[in-house]
Amino acid sequence: MGAALEERIAERRAGVGDPRALVGELRRALVLVPYDGGGLWTAELGGVRWICGFTDEAALARFAQGQDAADGRTPGRSWEFAVLRGARLLDEIIPAMGEPAGVAINIADPDGSMLFPPVVGIVPDAVAVDADEPQGRRD
Repeated sequence: MGAALEERIAERRAGVGDPRALVGELRRALVLVPYDGGGLWTAELGGVRWICGFTDEAALARFAQGQDAADGRTPGRSWEFAVLRGARLLDEIIPAMGEPAGVAINIADPDGSMLFPPVVGIVPDAVAVDADEPQGRRD
């Protein structure tokens, strides 16, 4: 499902690849987002609310297994999830959250995870935390 996104993440983690291509791939990708009670699974870190998304069911299963263990639940329980286009997360869901928010992909995979923070070029300028900062000189 998310093989192309995983490839772009691997490129950036290796210090190569185009960051814009990575964001573009997230926008095109279908992302699995588990439900947590009444909404999408999120976590707060550093003043940012992170939507936790996964590139495929195997990545989601690794996360679920870790969560079940941390919560003392029996491993293997069923997890409900939404399948959302990355563009919808970035352009619709994050602006509706009313707080700084980004997307965290494959957070249970230390060598394959990637954060997409709420900054210009990733989320709409209206909700980007750096929208008022100068973007640097372009000579």
